[in-house]
Amino acid sequence: MGRLSDRAAFEQYAAQAEQRWETLWSGDRWVISVGISECSIAKGALETYRHLELLLSDGHIPGVLRRVGCAGWCFAEPFVEIKLPGQPPIVYGWMTTDRVPDLLDALRRGELRPEWALGVRAGESWQGIPALREHPFLRSQRRLLLEQAGIIDPESIDDYIATGGYRAFLKALFEMTPEEVVNEVKTSNLRGRGGAGFPTGIKWESGRRTPAWPKYVVVNSHEGEPNVFKDRRLLETNPHLVLEGLLIGCYALETQHGYNYIGGEHVLALRRFQKAVEQAYELGLLGDNILGSGFSCHVRVRTGGGAYICGEGSALMYAIMGQRGQPRTKPPRSVEEGLWKRPTVLNNTETFASIPAIIRNGGSWYAALGTKESTGTKLVTMQGPVRYLGVAEIELGMPMRQLIFEVFGGLRDGYRFKGVQTGGVSAGPLREEELDVPVDFDALTPRGAMLGSGGFVVFDDTVCAVDFARYLVAFSRYESCGKCTPCRLGTPALVEILDRIRHGFGRPEDLDVIQYASKHIIDLSLCGLGQVAPMPLLGMLERFREEFIEHITERRCRAGVCPMTAVAPIALEERQF
Repeated sequence: MGRLSDRAAFEQYAAQAEQRWETLWSGDRWVISVGISECSIAKGALETYRHLELLLSDGHIPGVLRRVGCAGWCFAEPFVEIKLPGQPPIVYGWMTTDRVPDLLDALRRGELRPEWALGVRAGESWQGIPALREHPFLRSQRRLLLEQAGIIDPESIDDYIATGGYRAFLKALFEMTPEEVVNEVKTSNLRGRGGAGFPTGIKWESGRRTPAWPKYVVVNSHEGEPNVFKDRRLLETNPHLVLEGLLIGCYALETQHGYNYIGGEHVLALRRFQKAVEQAYELGLLGDNILGSGFSCHVRVRTGGGAYICGEGSALMYAIMGQRGQPRTKPPRSVEEGLWKRPTVLNNTETFASIPAIIRNGGSWYAALGTKESTGTKLVTMQGPVRYLGVAEIELGMPMRQLIFEVFGGLRDGYRFKGVQTGGVSAGPLREEELDVPVDFDALTPRGAMLGSGGFVVFDDTVCAVDFARYLVAFSRYESCGKCTPCRLGTPALVEILDRIRHGFGRPEDLDVIQYASKHIIDLSLCGLGQVAPMPLLGMLERFREEFIEHITERRCRAGVCPMTAVAPIALEERQF
């Protein structure tokens, strides 16, 4: 792989990559692809891959074994896609090592084993196996960011280029001015996908207008929130998509300084993005004078140490600079004074991954997706006793009821829906009668709920509202940096009250104290962590107040979860904070 000198050289290289891609899928060999990501590795995907490698090594099957990323259907991991000559590719789920030999033997006999098949990836149904797009999990999705998920090798820049990768960057670089790029993003009305939902185009425009140099563009890939895993899946599955969005952002800001801050616990995502950066440098898509355009860009990867607070914008920037990751007061905003006191544009991983499609197809095209104020698609994750655990990509505006009971398949047999926790640990829940609300940035807020980064947790009637609220607030207490007093003292106080209630020693006035203390924590905390830390508790208290009262007046937990004791808890763990 040599460094490409100009756009014509790239087009020639892309044509060769496309030819290799076409040859792979139209040849006379079996093409076997195994999804390798953190979720599938936990289910035995590496063992499946190695077992297939061993079975193919004897030469009885003329096949090529490929590694692909997560396709979103984590409920069916490990998955294996097999394309036989003259047949469409078929995706098989739950392919553990004990099933692989049986599947290969059946395929050699001409049997497709439809009971293990998720569907036919390309085209219509095939010999009784339905099209993959008709699977209930996929039927209502609109896949833009996940279009190539589970298809391309995330560690191959050739696969990415062969499927249209880096064309949006070249369009911006050679056919658009930086101002036109920003205007296209503004037209799309893309809102930040990290939680706050601030318009991306306005942020980029503010960064351009700030008269100071150099400027910096930063990807926030920290993702430390529990039960949220969409950003790391993007980096594991299609790291070049995020890198292309970052390149376009750097061009729009006319800067050569790009960073990606990745949580150190996301080992595979970190490794694959670093490899994508190395490949882009080797090919000439990063570095000085990219493709002879005169534009230079250098991307650096920084690794987080595991602290949740470092996902907050100002704390993240301190961490990149090698300082202690603590939030700071605002103003100034980061677009005015960020890294090394220079203008810095910070966006979430998913936000940058959305940029190439906007540049390729136009801002108006993107704005037509979703709702008027919440345009485009959104990656969402769902945890709890639902049928289809995984990562889905939906158009914003889909009703919450459809998201839970259609896309994620509803609850598994034996479970009864009680509520859905929204916004990760940053908002309140919804009860079943509220599920017709659209999933977007604005409709959820008046109900005390929140889209946030797109993480939802469904819970059933075996979950105690008091205990769940305690878990959510305890997370914020544990992750508090301790810089500001309301958060440092307020969150442990809330946890201590909830512990007393859980043990049967709550007092009726505790509910008023929770409301009073929560208001001051929200109003007076320095950063977003403290400002939303009490929100899940307030939401649980509003919707499941009767459970709190039962714990206090009857010393009874209807879910049978809370440890009603004869002696009040000392709560030493809380007091040490």
